[in-house]
Amino acid sequence: MRKDEVRDLKAVTLLRTSHSKVVDQLGLAIVAGKFAVGDTLPRDQDLEMQFDVSRSVLREAMKTLTAKGLVVAKSRVGTRVTEACHWNMLDEDVLRWHFRTGVTAAFLHHLYDVRLVLEPAAAEFAAKRASPEDCAELRGYVLALGAPDLSFREQVEADLKFHVLLVLVAANPFMESMVGFIKTSLDGAFMLAYSQHFRPPGEGITQSHMAIVEAIERRDASAARDAMRCVIELGRRSAIAALDSQSAEA
Repeated sequence: MRKDEVRDLKAVTLLRTSHSKVVDQLGLAIVAGKFAVGDTLPRDQDLEMQFDVSRSVLREAMKTLTAKGLVVAKSRVGTRVTEACHWNMLDEDVLRWHFRTGVTAAFLHHLYDVRLVLEPAAAEFAAKRASPEDCAELRGYVLALGAPDLSFREQVEADLKFHVLLVLVAANPFMESMVGFIKTSLDGAFMLAYSQHFRPPGEGITQSHMAIVEAIERRDASAARDAMRCVIELGRRSAIAALDSQSAEA
């Protein structure tokens, strides 16, 4: 993703092709446990009828699921579901399917632990490499957080844009390849933390994120790292609390 594409970032990506819909439905079924480890998926002819797609579309979908680590094809055996340890958890589809099927507190802690490794480092690099234009855009997204004249969805998207842009500003190609993971983890976590029943005060969100921007503007890499750690830990607490609240209501 390029920095100029961040402005058009949306919280939800719509599925537009037959291929993506087949991948989504089969992947979601696998993650949800409707197909157990070792199970063989239905025959190609049955899946073609179920999804109303051609053989070529189905084959491409199977290649995609194989690349994500969810299935493996064997001659004279069929396509079987693999163990979860083989799934690519950094893949945005795989991560999204987990959120859609329901996550646990342990899952969220693992997710925030990864963010805690990646994003403070990105903030540190951004403090060394951000341009004045980058800082102005980051500041604009922060000011949108908690803004009373913006909808809940618009505030969530401003938060997404802030975190994604910051990683791109870090200008590290390996970090840039993690943008999809970051966006999807934020999509899922924000829907827990910022639900209608559990939304942190807007002022607190603005202040914690603005501390990152101000540190980047001062070229204070250490302060930027620390401020990002605080934001991620705040998000962790909110997500876990929202999950607990959700479980209590169930």
